[in-house]
Parts: sequence; structure tokens; C-alpha cells
Amino acid sequence: MGSSVNLRWSRVANLVPVLFGITLVSFLLLRLVPGDPAQQILGNRYTPEAAAGIRRSLGLDQPLLSQYLLFLKGAASGSFGESYQYHRPVGELLLDRTGASLLLVGLTAAFCAALSIPLGIWAAVRRGGIVDQATRIFFTLGFALPAFLVGILLILVFGLKLGWAPIGGYGTGFLSHLGHLVLPALTLAIPLSTVLVRSLRASTITILESDFVTIARLKGISEGQILLRHVLRNAIGPVAVVFGINLAFLVGGTVVVENVFSVPGLGSLLVGAVSTRDYPVVQAVALVLAVFVVVVNLFTDVVHGLLDPRLTVGVQR
Repeated sequence: MGSSVNLRWSRVANLVPVLFGITLVSFLLLRLVPGDPAQQILGNRYTPEAAAGIRRSLGLDQPLLSQYLLFLKGAASGSFGESYQYHRPVGELLLDRTGASLLLVGLTAAFCAALSIPLGIWAAVRRGGIVDQATRIFFTLGFALPAFLVGILLILVFGLKLGWAPIGGYGTGFLSHLGHLVLPALTLAIPLSTVLVRSLRASTITILESDFVTIARLKGISEGQILLRHVLRNAIGPVAVVFGINLAFLVGGTVVVENVFSVPGLGSLLVGAVSTRDYPVVQAVALVLAVFVVVVNLFTDVVHGLLDPRLTVGVQR
């Protein structure tokens, strides 16, 4: 037990160099992108003298090492400096935008569960049937199409043609937020559900063919009770791990989807900051998204070890 706890703490400790590397890479890559923040800020009022004054006031005339240390200082304090574009502390911008992104990820997770669990179980129980084949075809197409194209198709059908859901924006109030995020969440949930349905189907088929399920049938237990009490409980474990791994990749999809549906989240903030060379915002959003991905991966790793303690023992050896 103690060795397992120590292993998990060592994994937490490994996050520090990973996050440090992410900050360094994002900082350097952003400096390689063509463009001048001073020119973006001044616009038509650009002159070499004014641009030099802007660079001096923002610290862009300092060596890269000094700029990087300044960014780390701001990140440690939680302020991340001031946005060139919005003229506000970056920390305030992150607080304003994080809620929309988290709600989008949460709603996507709910849709994934609602789609994947019944379809995966049904496809396994009736494997080779119409539902199984139709599920494979539908989700294969959804996985093959790019996220922005899936979003556009949903807008055309459910937003413009049928009028069932708003096609953009975020609304006001919690229920309005949920209504505006239905189509974006479905856009993200369809390709992710493909992986989950396949994983749950394969796991369920394996358990249905196991000895303890055969014994339960010989005892006269109904198929419904077998599915709920024995099959689903054992099949959902590996699928939860697959979901956790793919949830980290879901963060990258939110960047595209938020811009397609004009959702004021971290993804749309990141794209806007890149286009205007708003260095503090880009660096801060990249760090926040990286932290989310790393934490989700760590949580998934811990859950995987709890579901199958043999993995932890194997790593220790």
C-alpha cells in the first residue's frame, strides 16, 4: 500500500518538469511566430518611435531570458501580467472564460456517457445485428469527419433547418448556457463516443463470454440483472480509463469548436490572442490547458491503478 502511494506521489512530482517544459516551449514558439505586438496595438497609428515605446513599456526590448523569468513570476502569482489587447490582468480574463470551457467539457462528457453506454452494451448483446452495424457505420463517419465540419452540419440541420438549438453564442443564465452549448458538445461527443462505444462493446463481449456470467445464467438470474450487476460493473472500468485518456485530447477540440460556435471560452480566447500577438494571454491559456491535460492524465493513471492493482505492482517491479 505504501509503495503504491509513493508511486503516485512520484508521478505528481514528475508534473513539475513537464509543466516547466510546456511553459518554455510555448514561450519560445510564440516568439518565432511572425508579427509585432507593437504594430498590432498601434494599428494605423504605427510609427517606429511609438512602436519602440510600446516594446519598452511591455518589456519586449529585454532579453528573452528576462522576458521568460517575468512570465514565470506572473504565472506564480496567478496574474500572468496584463493583456496587450484587452488591457486587463490576464488572470481576470482566464476566470471569465474558464467557466464556459469547463461547462462545455462537462456537457460533452454527459453526452458521451448517454450515447456510449447504451449503444455499447446493446451492440455487444446484439452483436452482428442491425443496431450493431448501424452504430459502427454512424460513429465511423462521425470519427472520420473533422470537428469543424461536424459542427457545421449540426448547425445546418438542427440549428437552421429544424431550429431546435441556438447556432452560436453563450446566452445568459445557466439554462441558457446549456442550451447554447448543446450543439458544440454534440460536435465533440460524436467522435469521442466512437472510441468509447468500440471499447465498451469489446469489453462487454469479453465479460459476457466469461465463466462467472455462465454460472449466473445457470443459477437462473435474469439477463437484465446479469447485465447490471455483473457485466456493466466489470466492463465499465477499462472504458473509464479510455474516456479519461481521450478527455485530455478533448481540450484541443474545444479550441476549434468554440470558434465555430462563438463560445466565449479559453479556446476562442487563445485563437484571438494568437492573431493579435497577445503574448501574456497565449502563454497563460497554453499553461492552463496543459495543466488540465496533465491533471486528467494523472487522475486517469491513478484510477487505472485502483481498478487493476496489478499494474501498480508491475510498475514497482
